[in-house]
Amino acid sequence: MENSELTKKRYIDLSRMSYERGIYTFTDFLTLAELSDFFETTKSLYSNYSVFGGYEDAERCMVRFGSMDELGYDTDFPIACIKITPLQKKFAEELTHRDFLGSLMNLGIERPKLGDIIIKDKEALLFAAEALAPTICSEITRIRHTSVLATIVEASEVIPKREFKEELIQIKSERIDAIIAKTYNLSRSQAQALFLQKKVFINGRIMENESHNLKPDSVVSVRGFGRFIYDGESGTTKKGNVLAKIKKYV
Repeated sequence: MENSELTKKRYIDLSRMSYERGIYTFTDFLTLAELSDFFETTKSLYSNYSVFGGYEDAERCMVRFGSMDELGYDTDFPIACIKITPLQKKFAEELTHRDFLGSLMNLGIERPKLGDIIIKDKEALLFAAEALAPTICSEITRIRHTSVLATIVEASEVIPKREFKEELIQIKSERIDAIIAKTYNLSRSQAQALFLQKKVFINGRIMENESHNLKPDSVVSVRGFGRFIYDGESGTTKKGNVLAKIKKYV
């Protein structure tokens, strides 16, 4: 049995456990590819489910099996938001996602226990499995050469407003390969190769059909390039090309 099939079976087993025991069950943080596998199992699940990564628009998310209607009570996702701040911000290094992740992995923490890491103004917001939060806060005191303080915070109070860069692109049609090519300045063949490599996701689901017509408000993730929202057509050029608006995540 392929690894993805084993993973899908695990999702179904967690759903069955929730249904049979009358409790909420959770996955670890899932990647886009793992979430796409999960969505393929939804018709086989025994319970309702919800997906959340600690904040709106999170890329790495947990799946919770069970619901208020089924179980008669509610419970939060076991996700903690941890703020990592330099002790002397003025002299702090420009740390990268890899720097923060490397320090966490050096503690022996497995990647599936960690969600998104948002970096801004030399600070980081880390989403992690709640049970690991005390360990992270006590053990993470230095990232590379920068001394830091890690504290548990309320995500709703510290998550920065999502920023976008709006752009107009010219396309002949709303085919997803054409839109990706224009968005990331790729040739059509380079864009089509991304589908063969299974690097394109629409609203969390993998997309292998490069001729798929993209609908307005779709969230497109291209591994290695970024994410954008397709806002749809906004007019046509004199030559009959379509003017379309996209909003890139920044």
